[in-house]
Order: sequence, then structure tokens, then C-alpha cells
Amino acid sequence: MSTLKKLGPAMTAVLAAAIVLLTPVLAFAADGTSAPADVKAWAAMGAGLAIGVGVLGGALGQGRAAAAALEGISRNPGAAARIQTPMILGLALIESLVLLAFVIAFFLRGIAGG
Repeated sequence: MSTLKKLGPAMTAVLAAAIVLLTPVLAFAADGTSAPADVKAWAAMGAGLAIGVGVLGGALGQGRAAAAALEGISRNPGAAARIQTPMILGLALIESLVLLAFVIAFFLRGIAGG
């Protein structure tokens, strides 16, 4: 049995993500003559990724939360008021994380100088 089959699909995905995310570290191991331009380029890339991943995760989270709340209300219409309030609070907290990703992207864009 191969090592990847022993680890399982979840561990394989984590291993692949770690390889993809840690490979760019090698770019910073180069000589220090072009570091400011590299840092600005990576900051711009990070800004795009921060807002993209933040919005994608927030949208998926809000969709799942709303679907679960609507399913609960459809199963028990009498509990609609008790389900709706925590759902709205949860949606607000999810949206705050999206806004935090926007703020981080804004700051990274300032570092990138553009």
C-alpha cells in the first residue's frame, strides 16, 4: 500500500496545499538586490488572494448558514423566531470576516505601492 493511500485523501490535500504554499518561500531565498520589488509583487498578489479567498469563504459560509436555518424553519415553523435571530447574528459575524479580509487587502495594496 502506498504512503498516500495510508494518509488518506484529506492528508493528501493538506500535503499538496503545504507544498504549493511553501514553494514561493524559495523566491525570497535569492540575493537581496531585488527584494523590495519582490516584496511589492508578493504584497499585491497577497492582496488579491486575501479578498478573493475572504469573499469566497464568506459566501460559502453564509449560504450554508442560511440553508440550514431555512431547513430548520421549514421543519418547525413555530421556531422561526428562535432560529432567525441567531442566524442573523451568525451572518453578521461571517460578513465581518469578509470585511476584515478587505481591510487586509487594502493594507497590502498600500505596501505594494499601487
